[in-house]
Amino acid sequence: MTLVRMGPRSASAVPAYTTVADAMDTAGPRVPHDMAVGAALAVMAGTRAGHLLVRDADGLCTGLVTRAQLNAVADGSASTDRGRLCDILSGHGPFTSPVTTVAEAEHTMRHRRLAALPVVDEQGSALGIPALAR
Repeated sequence: MTLVRMGPRSASAVPAYTTVADAMDTAGPRVPHDMAVGAALAVMAGTRAGHLLVRDADGLCTGLVTRAQLNAVADGSASTDRGRLCDILSGHGPFTSPVTTVAEAEHTMRHRRLAALPVVDEQGSALGIPALAR
């Protein structure tokens, strides 16, 4: 993964220590962990999102699901009303901190083959998704 350079910059314009907080998009749609897979697919279609941030009953981020994950469950099940997002997620995470460097986040995403890496604060609330090139 590398950052995409959109145009020429002077050396002084590029910070030496860029964090994911500097390269972050809004977190996108957040859905409850007990939402049905079919409903989650409908949210994705309605918002044109490629992923959903899943939150627990306290509103804390528990993970992220992608369209591919939801489609795999939907394709393998007779009913998408029975499958829940909490059944897809395996524990909490992975997440990153707002002070993580862009290089570290890119390395993690490449190494773990992640489509997105949620940024959470110290309490576990989702802050956003780093806008990183893959």
